[in-house]
Amino acid sequence: MDSLHRVHVKLLAADLLTLTPRHTSPPSFVRCGRTVARAEVVGVVVSRDRREKFLRFLIDDGTGCVPCVLWLNHQYLNANSSSDSDPTGEMVSKMSEVVRLGTLLRVRGRIVMYRGAIQIAARDVVLEEDPNVEVLHWLQCVHMAKECYDLPLPSA
Repeated sequence: MDSLHRVHVKLLAADLLTLTPRHTSPPSFVRCGRTVARAEVVGVVVSRDRREKFLRFLIDDGTGCVPCVLWLNHQYLNANSSSDSDPTGEMVSKMSEVVRLGTLLRVRGRIVMYRGAIQIAARDVVLEEDPNVEVLHWLQCVHMAKECYDLPLPSA
């Protein structure tokens, strides 16, 4: 299996939204013949919709808008836990608080299809204080595409 399958691939929205879906279990996507399952994007929050069990938001990086979903229902998933505190639930709650309109975020997570559209099921949501981080992410995406992601697979 391709080594990109296990890492968060730094992608621009335009590249992420044009990945080719592969009908496998677990779901994966293809970029230049390489399997991609996880992604990292950096951009500004331009839309936010909080529901009981999830927070849906859009990240705009200048090349497009990436739909993201942060599942909030970890307390339901961990209902059988004997512990009184739920560290996963606390982390998700803190992550959801930083998702505000106009904030610059770094989002990492699984790439999934929902209703025929690609989105990121967020695992990490980090508030970026330095606006230069977005430009640095662009440069890293271009560099990684040229030096790694878009290279042909090595022969076995």
